[in-house]
Amino acid sequence: MTAFYEPLGDGRFSPTEHTAGPWTPGTQHFGPPSALLVRALEEVPLAHASRLARVTVEILGPAPLTELTVRSRLDRPGRSVELLSAELSAGEKVVARASAWRLATSDSTEVIAGGAEPLPPPETAEPAPWPEHWAGGDFGYLAATEWRAVRGSMAEPGPATVWARQRVALVGGEKPSPLQRLFAVADSGNGVSNYLDPRQWWFINTELTVHIQREPDGEWIGLDALTVVGPDGIGTATSRLHDPGGQVATGAQALLVRPR
Repeated sequence: MTAFYEPLGDGRFSPTEHTAGPWTPGTQHFGPPSALLVRALEEVPLAHASRLARVTVEILGPAPLTELTVRSRLDRPGRSVELLSAELSAGEKVVARASAWRLATSDSTEVIAGGAEPLPPPETAEPAPWPEHWAGGDFGYLAATEWRAVRGSMAEPGPATVWARQRVALVGGEKPSPLQRLFAVADSGNGVSNYLDPRQWWFINTELTVHIQREPDGEWIGLDALTVVGPDGIGTATSRLHDPGGQVATGAQALLVRPR
């Protein structure tokens, strides 16, 4: 297999083993489903020059390694601001919903355009394997993505900065769009900046929200990630998302934190 999903027609997709996540057997890492929802949002017809500015993926349950169906629609049309939504279902069960604001584009001069400084280029970063105790490192999503460390370590608790690049397509026979590549990686912020030992703790996100300043250029996506956990089992993982030219987006995930 050379993709996260094989298309079955009529909005239906068959996940491959490359989507398998590290938390529980038989379920997907939510990077590929998030990208699949964005793919559906991008298919909503455009009436004028605009692009997705904010996407929130609400995770309603595990995405199984079985056939999935995705649907999208335009909820609020407009000339400057539009609201879109998409649903991902396994059989009769909706496992995720996405909402997105699509905004009209205009020219932002260099005077007002800005963001965080670019990360060191991925070519200078060292390979960054995940810890051996993370499930799916040999066959699932973690193995289907190339990881390179810039700062910190995915094997040690604390903030970390990495470059990531898909080794496989999102959908068989297709080239991923820039935003599909972004969302395939954005859901990894809590894993990259893991605050706790995953053998002893759950720190699972219930959603992913990404605000997009511009579409990324190229295959590499950088995550500059930090996790903060409060005193009552609730945390937040935040990420500055980059391409080699600089910051392209900001991501955040609400985390459920509890002992295994």
